[in-house]
Amino acid sequence: MSQESFEPVGEETFARLDPAATAESQERISGEIASIHGVYQESVSDGAGAETQPRVDFAPYRSSLLRHPTKNLHHADPETIELYSPAFGQRDVHPLEADLTIQHNGEPIGERIVVAGRVLDGDGRPVAGQLIEVWQANAAGRYIHKRDQHPAPIDPNFTGVGRALTGPNGEYRFTTIKPAPYPWKNHRNAWRPAHIHFSLFGTDFTQRMITQMYFPGDPLFSLDPIYQSITDQRARDRLVASYDHAVTSHEWATGYSWDIVLTGSNRTWMENEEEEH
Repeated sequence: MSQESFEPVGEETFARLDPAATAESQERISGEIASIHGVYQESVSDGAGAETQPRVDFAPYRSSLLRHPTKNLHHADPETIELYSPAFGQRDVHPLEADLTIQHNGEPIGERIVVAGRVLDGDGRPVAGQLIEVWQANAAGRYIHKRDQHPAPIDPNFTGVGRALTGPNGEYRFTTIKPAPYPWKNHRNAWRPAHIHFSLFGTDFTQRMITQMYFPGDPLFSLDPIYQSITDQRARDRLVASYDHAVTSHEWATGYSWDIVLTGSNRTWMENEEEEH
């Protein structure tokens, strides 16, 4: 994955909202989240089904009202869409691309981690040969992107992008630096929990799916309207990795496990491609 061709980033960092919206308090946003969740929980108690995917027009996430589709969906020609979709490099995937800590001349700053897991279908069967791409902020909460002007340091030895192919048992493994939370412009003093973006491709670009992996125990979970746009707690929990001492390596890196389920009732939340956060 070349730096020159890489584009997706946490776009909520750069959301253009009315200044009045960005002056809204966290208390107001949290109150709106609690109200929506309360209505949802009542509906489930009355027999409604669980919502395992985010609401595309979740009001506390202000820019979601501007981003979600407003017209009927249409089938796209795979060959045509590939002319306009992001290009992540034209060479074969090399195993070293899964190590985000060795892409430059020096070592990046921050906590070295390993993230490992499996990609599964709804029946628990492994999905082999799946292309996974990841991108993330650095240990200071800064993306390598010209539009990210958050006043945090850029690490010259960390670009924050990588890719891998799943093995015969659906397994993947990335070595990287633990990202930091960062501010965004949804409301006053808004901060995103630390996360890593995952992109998965099927057989063509029209089958691209994007999700996010979070870290356990983050105090920002309850405050974040993007994470909370998934109204079902169990579905939200599936986005959070688990610390795994078996993945942790001696004097080198802490380890986290996180499986991605593509279909079924335990499906991992996937974003609309138009909303890459």
